[in-house]
Formats: sequence, C-alpha cells, structure tokens
Amino acid sequence: MTRKQKRNLKRIVASSALFVLCLFIPSDGTVGVFGAEILWKYVRGVLFLAPYIVVGYDVLRKAFLNIIHGQLFDENFLMALATIGALAIGEYPEAVFVMLFYQVGELFQSIAVGKSRRSITELMDICPEFARVERGGEYVEVSPEEAKVGEKILIKPGERVPLDGKIIKGLGSMDTSALTGESMPRDISEGDDVISGCISLTGLFEVEVKKEYGESTVAKILEMVETSSMRKAKTENFITRFARIYTPAVVVTALIVAFLPQLVLFFLGQSEAAFSTMWLSKALSFLVVSCPCALVISVPLSFFGGIGGASAKGILIKGSSYLEALSDAEICVFDKTGTLTKGEFEVTEPVCDGDKKELLRIAAQAEAHSNHPIAQSIRRACGEEIDPSAVTDVTEVPGRGIKADVDGKITLAGNIALMKENNIKCDKLDKNGSIVYVAQNGQYLGAVVIADTLKDNAREMMAELTRLGVKQTIMLTGDTEKAAKYAADELGLDKVYHSLLPGDKVKKLEEILSEKKRGSVVYTGDGVNDAPVLKLADVGIAMGAMGSDAAIEAADIVLMDDDAAKLPLAIRIAKKTMRIVKENIVFSLVVKIGVLLLTLFGMANMWQAVFADVGVMVIAVINAMRALK
Repeated sequence: MTRKQKRNLKRIVASSALFVLCLFIPSDGTVGVFGAEILWKYVRGVLFLAPYIVVGYDVLRKAFLNIIHGQLFDENFLMALATIGALAIGEYPEAVFVMLFYQVGELFQSIAVGKSRRSITELMDICPEFARVERGGEYVEVSPEEAKVGEKILIKPGERVPLDGKIIKGLGSMDTSALTGESMPRDISEGDDVISGCISLTGLFEVEVKKEYGESTVAKILEMVETSSMRKAKTENFITRFARIYTPAVVVTALIVAFLPQLVLFFLGQSEAAFSTMWLSKALSFLVVSCPCALVISVPLSFFGGIGGASAKGILIKGSSYLEALSDAEICVFDKTGTLTKGEFEVTEPVCDGDKKELLRIAAQAEAHSNHPIAQSIRRACGEEIDPSAVTDVTEVPGRGIKADVDGKITLAGNIALMKENNIKCDKLDKNGSIVYVAQNGQYLGAVVIADTLKDNAREMMAELTRLGVKQTIMLTGDTEKAAKYAADELGLDKVYHSLLPGDKVKKLEEILSEKKRGSVVYTGDGVNDAPVLKLADVGIAMGAMGSDAAIEAADIVLMDDDAAKLPLAIRIAKKTMRIVKENIVFSLVVKIGVLLLTLFGMANMWQAVFADVGVMVIAVINAMRALK
C-alpha cells in the first residue's frame, strides 16, 4: 500500500475501535457531570462523534469544498448529507457505520485501482535511464534525449537499450518481454536491428543510433499508453452521463420522501404521525442506497484492468473504446504478407526424380553470388557451406535466372523461359510460389519451389476466431491470384481479394464496412504499408509491430510480435472485460433498485442501505479485478 493508503487504514482501525467502545454506552438514564444531571443519550451522541470525525473528516471536507465550487451532487455530498442527517435524528451507530464502511470500500477501491494501474505503468519501466554515448574517444552517460542519430552507444549486460539502432559489434541475446510479452530471449548479432526497451542479457553491444529518442519505439509506446485513458468506451461515457443525471434526481426524490408524506399527514390532521422521524430516516437510507459509487468506480476499473491484462501479454490497446469494439468483432479482414504468412521466402519442396539434397546443393552453387531473396532461401535450405570460388563465369539473364560454370559444368537456375531458351526439355510445374528450374550440361535435374509460407499457428488462429463468434474472415492482398487463393484455401478463409494496390484495399474495405449489418470490422495488417486501412477499420490491429512506427501510429491495437495467436487472445480479453462490465452494471442496478423499493415500503433500514451502497461497490470492484487476469 502507499503511504496515504496506510494512513487511511490506521484511521479506519482507530475509528472501528472507538465505535466498538461507543456501542457499550447505554442509551437511556442520566449521568452526573459537574454537578448536573445529563441524559446518557446526549453523552452517547457526543462520544459517537469521535469515531465519526476520525474516519469521515476528509469526506466532510471534500463535500464542503465541492459545495463552494458548485459541485454538489457527488458521492461525498451524498455520504455527508446522509450521515449528518442520521446523527441529527439520533441514529448514531448507523451514521458512524455508514461512514466507516464507505471508507473501507474507498480504501479497497484505491488498492484495486493501484494494482490495475501498476499492471499498465510497468510498461514505463521500459523507459531507459541513460545512454552510454561515445564522445571524444570515451563513453559518457547522457540522457537518451541528448543522443544523436549516427552516434555510437555501448550497452552492457543487464542494461536496457535506450535508443533504436543497429548492432555494429557484439553477439548475445536480448530480453524483449517488456515489449512482446514473450519470455524467450532473442539472439542478436552484428548487423541486426535492435529497438529501445529491450534488455541485454548476455554480451557487450556497440549500437549505431538510427532514431532520436522522441521517434524511438519506447517513446511511441509510452505516448500511446499515456493517452489510452482519453479514448473512453460508449459504456464508460454512458455511466458518466448517467451519474450526472441520476445523482441530482436521487437527492430530489429523497427530499420528496422526507417531507411530502409529512406535509400530507399534517394537512390531514395527523400531526403526531406527520412529525415522525420515520420518513426522514427513509430518505436518509434512500440517499445512502442510491450513491452510484459501484457503477462510477467499477466500470472504468474493469476497462482499466482489461487494458492492463492485455499489456502484460504484449497487446497494447489505445483505449477502452477499441476494447469494446473488439469484443463485438464479427468480420475479420487480413493482409496476407507478414500477417498470415511469414513474409520471407522459404524452400517448400525440391521436385526431382533423384537426390533432392544434391539438387539443392547444385542450385545453391549456381546462386552463390546472388543477393536475391530467392537465392538466399535456396542457400539456407541447402544447409551446406558453399565455396563461391568453385562458381565462375556467372551470367545473370534478365527476367530469366542464372547461368554459371559450377565445377566445370554449365549450370542453369531460373524460370521455365530460361529452360526453353537453352532447349532443356521439362514440364511446367503447377505449384504455389516461385519455381526455380535447374539444369546442368544440358540435362534437366529438377526444380525448387520457393514460397512465402504460412505462419505456424495461422490455421489455429482462424479456428479460434470462429469459436469466438467471428462470422466472416476475408483476405485483402496485393499478391497474385494463385498465391492468394492457395493461402485462403489452406486457412479456410471465406473470401479473398487479390492483386490489390493500397488504394484498392481502402475501397474494398469501404465496401465491407458499408455492407456490414452489425458488429465490428477488424483489420489486421503488418503496419508498415497498411496505415490507411488500419485507420479506416472499426478496429485496426497491427501484428508484428515491434519497432514499426507506422503500426504504432496508425493502429488502434498493437500486437508487439508476430504471434498470430495474439489476435484471438485480444478478442477473448475484450469479451471477458465487457462481460465483467455488464455484470457490474446489472448487479449494481438490480440490488440498488431492490433495496430502494424495500426502503420506501419500510422493509429496509440504514444497515441494508449500507450494503446496497458500499457492499455492492466492494463486490463490483472485486469482480472488476478479474479483468487483470
């Protein structure tokens, strides 16, 4: 607990002890004070003021200050009005207990909010304290804001990366859990990009700064988290508006309950019944019951808990409005490359009648001097160290492929057109992806199929989305019809639109939005070139966005790594949060309305009123805390 919370706890304990002692004071008889006989009930009333003031002075103070500033109708005003009224009609134990229980609820709520806030502000720990910059031949510690692009910084084991940059020297591993939610370290070596917020676990790294601190990943994330509370959900805004109307209405109703029956009885000639404290007691109970604390506190806390729980999993949500919209996701639209697929070429299969390893080795030798992604994927698949000196007379045939001398043998590696130009007899393969045909000394050896492969858990993601109530899954891609349909068939997508330029994607999404009947349209992309579509969708989600400025800027929700399973997880978190919000609203209103009616008919007193207010608030706050998990 904070110092303030500990101080409030001491006040509650002290007031409780005094309250228990006061309960033993008799309510009738007299006592002699300075030679005068005084009724015990007055002594008892004065003594009950001690625990009341100890525990409630801050509520009275806030109520008084709010009245001066014209802010009458809040929970402090209602509590002060109800308890002072109870004291005035001699209901001393009820007055103290209402204030005592209210403060217990407030303390509990404060602790709960603090826990929820910490789950989000733990992200602030990614903020680096300093950058060790090389200046004048030595490393000096400066504020990250002072480091300039192009300067060299040193990162020691256990230190946090202060700025985005590129590794120019060093080998080791980085802890990215603060950004991605994943506990598995990432291996980093020379030439790799590194982003701020990660922690060096092993190795000493020299990094060239690529971005100023204000443009770094850490700065973008912190800005996003700090502004998330500004984007309130419709439910949250409704509760705020509801409280503004509800509280004054309650006070007016309480005044009617207190005085209208008495006036009616007085004019009917029943003066004794008219001036009974019964109606005033009912009105005071009415005030206590009707305090909207449970709604005003638990609903924002539920959203706060949901956002905090998601952030711990590497899912950054910019506001409760997007959490609410995500919970109602009915149409999920996806980019293909980098979202559903890995976004990099891989050899999917070598096709030949002979030794497939030998085919890959010959293809890798032919591509030994090429930096093309297809050539790199073939060399990776080969798995052997290729000696470039064994490859001579390399000729790149534009739009066709490679012709080279490999160990004295004329080797061809390219498309079907290259084979035909050199009179190599082979059949055209009908395979998804790019196909590299290989021939040597005029003899066709086989082909290597290279494609952008699906992410490992993309199929599971689609199945989970269906279970979560998503009605339709759609792909928008600039890829070819063949590649797009292959991926869509593999994943079981409902619709696929291919060969789309960025502007075409926007038009197609506008059509999808105009045709939807209800629910939300969620667009998921890699965040680099999908910014316009991310902005247009009801909820824009950037996947694999660690280090992507475009994603953090454009998306409403950012999944900080390439794990496709994070999308269904985000929807589950959103649905659970909204379920908790609705539970709290229904529970609070049902209990309050029930006890209000019982109070009006004389079937509930101040003690039941306390439960209907503070007890309901405590239960609602406990329920809201579930959103953190």
